[in-house]
Amino acid sequence: MTTPFTIFKTDGHARTGALSTAHGVIRTPAFMPVGTAATVKAMMPEAVKATGADIILGNTYHLMLRPGPERIAKLGGLHKFMHWDGPILTDSGGFQVMSLAKLRRITENAVTFQSHLDGTSYELPPERAIEIQHLLGSDISMALDECTPYPATEDEAATSMRLSMRWAERSKKAFVTRNGYAVFGIVQGGVYPMLREESCAALKSIGFDGYAVGGLAVGEGQQVMFDVLDATMPHLPPDKPRYLMGVGKPDDIIGAVLRGVDMFDCVIPTRSGRNARAYTHEGEKNIRNARYAEDARPLEEGCPCPACAGFSRAYLHHLFKAGEMLGPMLLTAHNLTFYQILMQGLRDAVAGRRLAAFAADFLARYRVRISDLETDANS
Repeated sequence: MTTPFTIFKTDGHARTGALSTAHGVIRTPAFMPVGTAATVKAMMPEAVKATGADIILGNTYHLMLRPGPERIAKLGGLHKFMHWDGPILTDSGGFQVMSLAKLRRITENAVTFQSHLDGTSYELPPERAIEIQHLLGSDISMALDECTPYPATEDEAATSMRLSMRWAERSKKAFVTRNGYAVFGIVQGGVYPMLREESCAALKSIGFDGYAVGGLAVGEGQQVMFDVLDATMPHLPPDKPRYLMGVGKPDDIIGAVLRGVDMFDCVIPTRSGRNARAYTHEGEKNIRNARYAEDARPLEEGCPCPACAGFSRAYLHHLFKAGEMLGPMLLTAHNLTFYQILMQGLRDAVAGRRLAAFAADFLARYRVRISDLETDANS
């Protein structure tokens, strides 16, 4: 394998290990901050690294539209372009084509669509999706897939999944094997266990460096997501990394790690930070709430992030009320730090074979009260 994956310890279905890439080692379970357009919003690259992140995620769809993969390659590749020297995984763009693009049309050969930015028409076959990721210099490339919408009938999910499997084979053939670089296949099949099993079998027969589970966290609800994972994970190779795409909130991540997932990405911590929502061990808080206007305490005691180390809840409240850009910057840094502390806690718990106790303790303390999320109209 060109990107060696070593499993150090297991605890039930959960694992902790390391995935080696051309730009560094990824400790697993891992959370990847989302840098869709070659930037993690409101964060400098060194600030992202300071949170404890080993790897970030970029996106084929967005970078294809602007500034263009050929331009990024001419400028030295995505790592140099965005001044990030660690590993980068790039999503192939299938989800964004489904959720953002206009006049989308799928054929056996490719997906054609109009850019949501300016209406320009594009054609994206699997081979071009892989070529774009090569031009970017992604450490981990993703096969092009169709992200099956939710809800979908079993027949609709089957047709979509089987097209994605044919595209997966073409993606693998287009991928240029070299040391330190990997290509992952994506399991599809909606909420139907037999289709998920069929998809796993198809991907294993092609042979990938890692396996992602796609088509979840699209509205099906947490328990259905967990049920799908329960039906899917036993059919994936135990010696390859497993990536649950687009997930999620802290309790989603814990539940997925318990089921054997190694890698995660989600916009939630950064998007929430820009919208005055902070993640803490006592749940999510809306810092715009009037209760924080004169609260001199740090957001979370013991947190090493810049927001907690140097500022009060009252000051953070003031920044958001005043519309100052420092507010989103500080809360984004805090949320990403919180997520990385959670991932380190999960890694340590698996290594110590005490994951069940860690999960129970975390979830008992982590609770979301409606009053914490409301914004007082008089604040």
